[in-house]
Amino acid sequence: MSWGRMVVEGLGEGKDFKLYPGGGRPWDWGETGTRHKPGIQPADVQELLDHGSQVIILSRGMQLVLETCPETLDLLKAHGVDVYVEETTTAVHHYNTLAETTSVGGLFHSTC
Repeated sequence: MSWGRMVVEGLGEGKDFKLYPGGGRPWDWGETGTRHKPGIQPADVQELLDHGSQVIILSRGMQLVLETCPETLDLLKAHGVDVYVEETTTAVHHYNTLAETTSVGGLFHSTC
């Protein structure tokens, strides 16, 4: 990964990704109206829950600009999901480590 570019095995190259157990796809912020502030919406993580994610990694971008709505964290807590909100390079490393043994999902933003 580098600024504005991620390569995901099986999915190819892109800017932002939504990954979950068994797959993933590019993350199109326009689907849910996501913006840097207020940040990641509950609708952004619902797909990760629907695919059985038991742990979810939310990246904040390379410069920690992307926020997460409190309602999103409330939703994940209500589902008993462990959640980590991290800078993107840390989030990618954490995801890759967990994916070896855990049903993990993640939202990854490769710029600001």
